[in-house]
Amino acid sequence: MKGVMRFGKEGKLSPRYIGPYRIYKRIGKVAYDLELPQELAAVHPVFHISMLKKCMGDLSLIIPIEDIGIKDSLSYEEILVQILDRQVRKLRTKEVASVKVLWRNQFVKEATWEAEEDMKKRYSHLFLVLFKL
Repeated sequence: MKGVMRFGKEGKLSPRYIGPYRIYKRIGKVAYDLELPQELAAVHPVFHISMLKKCMGDLSLIIPIEDIGIKDSLSYEEILVQILDRQVRKLRTKEVASVKVLWRNQFVKEATWEAEEDMKKRYSHLFLVLFKL
């Protein structure tokens, strides 16, 4: 659709869920029209039921949209908080080292495995402290 931005299509580090938002009305059997805030006016308000998650009411799990700092492209920069683990996988001809990374605004169960080489380039200061003998 021309002039309508889509949310959540940029990068694997984009937030999994934002909200909660009230349901304005049900459209058919599988879609809902949501009451979105003015900051998300460019996002189409109709979502398929598979894209929604029931809000269980635990306010500590809700990340306010102001804290995320969404850019005009509806993406945000994730900040590394801690390296949780390290592993080396053996392929046929080489070994690939990866680290388990905890990101800001994410829970431990949502930590991701990233290539150690890439993380050393972006966050070299963490590796100096972490692996210093």
